[in-house]
Amino acid sequence: MDLRHDIHRELVVLRERAPEITGALTCTVDGMLVTTDLSTGNGNGTGTEQTAALTSALLSLSRKMTDLAQIGRLEETLVSAAQGHTACYAAGPTLVLTVLAGPGANLGLLRIEGRRAADRIAAIAGRG
Repeated sequence: MDLRHDIHRELVVLRERAPEITGALTCTVDGMLVTTDLSTGNGNGTGTEQTAALTSALLSLSRKMTDLAQIGRLEETLVSAAQGHTACYAAGPTLVLTVLAGPGANLGLLRIEGRRAADRIAAIAGRG
């Protein structure tokens, strides 16, 4: 099977399991988009490419912060704002999962399902 297809299927399953999730994407740790289930930007993919690039930067900063703070392996980075939430999860050593949710989302469910999806995506990437 095609790894991108399998990873995209995980994004679809994630959104089915947590309807509060409004979008998700997977990119490499250096910011290259792998697959997306987002509808951001101006219709030409700019928003998703920028989201992938920022995801990479956020992962790098978050890992550096956990190292400096000596608090163990990074589990997630959560950004909360007035209009919703963005959560990033390391999906193995080479991929990152970014999940978007609207305001009022159940953050416990988001965390559980985000981590579960990141683990499955890491397993898929490990097969390739």
